[in-house]
Amino acid sequence: MPQLKIIFPEEFNFFKRRKNKGQEIIYPLERKSSIKHIIESLGVPHTEIGKIVVEDKEIDFNYIPANSQKITVLPIIPPFDVTRPSVLRPEPLQKMRFVVDVNVGKLALLLRMLGLDTEYSPKFLDKNILSFCKKEKRIVLSKDTGLLECKQIIFGRHIRSVYPDDQLSEVLDFFGIKGPFKFFTRCLRCNNKLSLVNKKDIMHRLEPKTKKYFNRFKICSQCNRIYWRGSHYEKMKTRLLKMTDDAGMTRSRQ
Repeated sequence: MPQLKIIFPEEFNFFKRRKNKGQEIIYPLERKSSIKHIIESLGVPHTEIGKIVVEDKEIDFNYIPANSQKITVLPIIPPFDVTRPSVLRPEPLQKMRFVVDVNVGKLALLLRMLGLDTEYSPKFLDKNILSFCKKEKRIVLSKDTGLLECKQIIFGRHIRSVYPDDQLSEVLDFFGIKGPFKFFTRCLRCNNKLSLVNKKDIMHRLEPKTKKYFNRFKICSQCNRIYWRGSHYEKMKTRLLKMTDDAGMTRSRQ
């Protein structure tokens, strides 16, 4: 039977199915299939792949392998610049915007706190995420391998970290996102940009102590939620600064 030899670096052991944990895999060519389909049948979503090489030549995801070929699959090396074209992704993004799956929902709030454009809802289904990819060219962040295999998704990241703070550092490091950040400029509920609002216009909505001790407020024009720098502000900013510093330290060690 015709077959391929596929080489996976150790970085992909995070994904590959248990029977395929070796670096070299012999794959039977039972029918004509694209290299994207073959790689994903072995457990690795295409969003994690930076380069595919056959006989010293880079190929794209649509390539149909032939018998006895040796194919090397290489990971994306961070920082991943999504604004630069490549063989696998010839149409780069104009800007970095995210859509977050429900399995890493807390990550969306942290990204919004940094001022990064991040669509998210706990009611999102896969079709909603795919729609954002098609219409707005967003980067998908998820732990769902099946979702990341969808052809509509061009840019994505399978989140490895478990805890939200670590997930944020992971995303910043992987995509090379550096400050200065626009802290607390987006609504945490709906992602809309906040605007300043006159205190007298919202006085009727404020609690007595808030009226007394705070004078500067922002409001979301979409959901009408009000924000101000309460006691939580400095604590949250300190937490965010630590996460952004952790991402920078990871890059410096590479």
